[in-house]
Amino acid sequence: MSTPSLSPAHDGPKPLSGSAVRLFELITYSWVAAAVSAAAELGVADAMSAAPTPVDEIAKLVEADPDALHRLLRACADLYLVEELPGRTYALTELGHALRSDSPDSMRGYARWLGSPAERSTMAHLAEAVRTGGPVFETVHGTPVWDYMRGNPASASVFDQGMTDISSQLTRSLVHGYDFGDTECLVDVGGGRGRLLSLVLAAHPHLRGVLYDRPEVVSRVDPALTREGVAERCRVESGSFLDSVPEGGDAYLLASVVHNWNDDDTVRVLTHCREALAPGGRVLLAEVLVPDGPAPERTAKFMDLSMLVHCDGKQRTRAEFAAVAERSGLRLERVVPGAVASVVELVRA
Repeated sequence: MSTPSLSPAHDGPKPLSGSAVRLFELITYSWVAAAVSAAAELGVADAMSAAPTPVDEIAKLVEADPDALHRLLRACADLYLVEELPGRTYALTELGHALRSDSPDSMRGYARWLGSPAERSTMAHLAEAVRTGGPVFETVHGTPVWDYMRGNPASASVFDQGMTDISSQLTRSLVHGYDFGDTECLVDVGGGRGRLLSLVLAAHPHLRGVLYDRPEVVSRVDPALTREGVAERCRVESGSFLDSVPEGGDAYLLASVVHNWNDDDTVRVLTHCREALAPGGRVLLAEVLVPDGPAPERTAKFMDLSMLVHCDGKQRTRAEFAAVAERSGLRLERVVPGAVASVVELVRA
C-alpha cells in the first residue's frame, strides 16, 4: 500500500482572489484620478473636438510630447473621456466635454485642483489626520490652508476655479428645484466668481442678487454674471464672511461653504447672516449631507475626509446642521433634497 502524500496538490494555478482584484482596483483609483487631472491640466479637451484628431496635432496644441500624450489618451479612452481610433487618433466623447473650460458642465477646474501638488501631498497624510483628529495641511505646507492660498496666488486661482466648478455643479438642482418665489434679494455668501448665482438669476428674472466673497476672488467674476439680463440685477461686494456679510437680503445662500469650517467658525458665519437678514428671511445652506444613520452616501463621506485633512471642516448630518443653527440663533426649518446637494433652510429661531 502506498503512503499518501502530505504535500499540497498542484492542479494548476489558483484563480485570482476576487477580494485581491477588487482591492487592487480601489488602491489604484489614485492612478485614474491622476490621469483625469493630467488631461485637465494640459487642456486636452479644450484642444479637441468631436471630430477625430491625430495625437500629434493635439500634442502641438497643448505643448506635450506626442508619445507620452498617446499613452495618456489611450488610458483616458478606457475611462470613456475620449474615443481611441486607428492611427493614434482620438475623438472627444460626451463625458470628455465636461473637461472643457467652456462646457456648462465643466469640471476642469476641480480636476486640476485635485491633481495639484498642494492637494495630493496633503491627502497623502490622511492617516495622520485620523490619528490626531485634526487637519494636517499646516504640517505639510508650513501654514494653514487659507493663509497658504493668500500667499500662493497661482494655487489659489486653481483652487477658486475648482470650488466654482464643484459648487455650481453639485448644487445646480437648487436653481430650479428650490422655490425662490417670495425672495427679492439673494445674497450669495462665499459665492466665488458667481457662476451659480448667474444660473439662479437667469432662472428667476424677479430676483436681485449680491455676490460676496474675498476681493481677489470677486475681482474676476464669471462672464455669465456680466451678461445682459443678469448684470443689471446683481451687484458685487467684497469682504470676509468671518467678519460680516452684506445687510438686507431676503435669503442668504452659502453653497458648499460651511463644510470648510469647524462648528465654532460656522456659528460665527451663520450669526452674521442672521443679524443681516431682512424680516422673514432665510439662510440657505447648499451642502451634501451625511446620513444620520448607516446608509451609503459616498460623495459626502469622502468629501468629509478631505475636509478633515485640509481645514478642520466637515460634512454634516441633518442633526449637526440643526445644532449649529441653534447656536447661531436660527432654526432648521426643512431640508429640500437635491440631486447631490440638498438645501438646508434656516430661519430665525
